[in-house]
Amino acid sequence: MPRGQFSKRADQCDTSALLNLICNCKGFWFVDPKVVREVIRSRNELMHSSEFHMSDDWMRDFQSSLKCFVLQLVNQNPQMETVARQIDVMLKLDLSISVDCRDGVEADSMCEASPSADSVRQWEAELLQELLQEFLHTPAEDEDADAPDTEQLTTLCGFLEANKDLGQRFSAEIQLLNSRKAKGGGGGANEEV
Repeated sequence: MPRGQFSKRADQCDTSALLNLICNCKGFWFVDPKVVREVIRSRNELMHSSEFHMSDDWMRDFQSSLKCFVLQLVNQNPQMETVARQIDVMLKLDLSISVDCRDGVEADSMCEASPSADSVRQWEAELLQELLQEFLHTPAEDEDADAPDTEQLTTLCGFLEANKDLGQRFSAEIQLLNSRKAKGGGGGANEEV
């Protein structure tokens, strides 16, 4: 690790540190440092933007450099194919938020012309809470198409656990979902969180 961080283990590092490790470590000889630097540059632009708002062109460039980077890892380690698919699914998600203030929304903060990052985080947390409640209160016996399956639960739990703030906020729900997953069921109408 650069700048005296040689005692750190990979599981103690954030994304930025891991990208720097890959870029500087001779053990990653199979990865083109230019590609890694491009991913680092994109990551820094996003993380240092005041509104986390990037243009469509920026997003296309980022997707291209990220796919190129992941492809180099997949070529060396076929197990990375699963990660590549997960990243591809994530990059195809439409994460735009549209608020229609004509629907009688009472909260004035939701009708801001340009919502703040805190407002967006609050909306995201509320949406995640609704999704978790839906999963937790869907009977496992339901054969409906909209009943959550084990893969959806695994993906959601993995996402929440990978994001420490969300993992802490929804720890009780994650425990219930994990216990349901272990039992092989989706949701349960009788359990409360």
